[in-house]
Amino acid sequence: MEYEMKPLLLMQTGDAPEAIQQTQANFEQMFLQQGHIAAERLHIVHLPSGEQPQSPAAYCGVVITGSPAMVTERLPWSEQAAEWLRQAMAIRLPIFGVCYGHQLLADALGGEVGYLANGMEVGTLEIELLPAGANDRRLMMLPPRFKANLIHAQSVLTPPPGAEVLARSAADPHQILRYGDNALTTQFHPEFNGAIMHHYLSWLGDLQPDNLADYQQKQQQVSDTPFSQLLLQGFVVSLGAQQALAG
Repeated sequence: MEYEMKPLLLMQTGDAPEAIQQTQANFEQMFLQQGHIAAERLHIVHLPSGEQPQSPAAYCGVVITGSPAMVTERLPWSEQAAEWLRQAMAIRLPIFGVCYGHQLLADALGGEVGYLANGMEVGTLEIELLPAGANDRRLMMLPPRFKANLIHAQSVLTPPPGAEVLARSAADPHQILRYGDNALTTQFHPEFNGAIMHHYLSWLGDLQPDNLADYQQKQQQVSDTPFSQLLLQGFVVSLGAQQALAG
């Protein structure tokens, strides 16, 4: 009898700006492409549209995307997702959260989320592994310092009880959080390649012409971030779901 694998849930918490969607992709396509995930194995649930996931037990794992929303807005769909994640943690469902997903899980479990003191952290920036991160099997493929793509105004200011901090950046001390063996979250975006980050900086320059020179300078440092991408791909592989890998 052939075993039928449970789907991987993509909990989509928002959409990329229209300019990014037109030139690059929306969030779900970014995760499919950078995570090497086969679309037929993925159950995409767009929370802001009112879509709701099945119970956590219906899935082999969940990936939580970024969002233009803020966790501190306490939007109804976000609060419902927080309750769902608490249930998922109770059954030790594998979880990989990114940006908004990173903050949402921390908030759901009793941490503090709020605005970064020095403003938005954006661009291709250096991430430094902490000693706890160097000893985590999920991070073994990462060097002590690696590049990642970021764009966020809010952050995890205080991790929840039981969370371990595995990495930091110059502006944010909580870039990777671990919750036991089942949940790992990143403030940075492993689903962003260099082209996507470049277009985000162009979009920000159009929105904030007074800061155009700064964004143009940051564009000079933009690159692909293969090590952060490996973290996302490693999560997919760790589900024991080789069928979920494209190709």
